[in-house]
Amino acid sequence: MHGDRTQVTQALRAGVAGYLLKGAAVAELPLALEAVMRGETYLTPKISQTVVRGYLDAGGETDEDPLKGLTARRREILHLIAEGRSTREMAGLLHVSVKTIETHRLRLMDRLDIHDVAGLVRFAVRAGIVSGAE
Repeated sequence: MHGDRTQVTQALRAGVAGYLLKGAAVAELPLALEAVMRGETYLTPKISQTVVRGYLDAGGETDEDPLKGLTARRREILHLIAEGRSTREMAGLLHVSVKTIETHRLRLMDRLDIHDVAGLVRFAVRAGIVSGAE
C-alpha cells in the first residue's frame, strides 16, 4: 500500500507474499494474484526498485541471523508459540507465571516489529525455528 522503504521492508520480513501500491493499475492485481498463487513473491515495479536500491545501498549485506538479539529464553518462547502452545502451557513447561510469558511475547513482538501471533509463527518458520510441517 505504501511505498516507504521501511514499511516495505517490515512487510516483507513479516511474510507478505505480494506488495502493491494504492495507485497500482487495476490490471496489475491479477498478475500479483497469479504470482502469489504460484508461490512467488510479487512486488509492484516501483517497490522492486526500492528493495533493490536498499539492498545495493547496504552493500548487498543482509542480516544473516534473523534471531540476532533474541535471548535464549525468547527463542524458546518463540518456538513454543510456533508450535501452537497456549500461554498457560508455556508457563507450565517453563515453570514461570502466565504474566512472564505474556511479557516475553510482547517484547518479542516489539523487538521483531511483528504485531500478532500469526506473524510470529510465520517469522519462526522463515527463521528455521520450526518447520512449516509441524
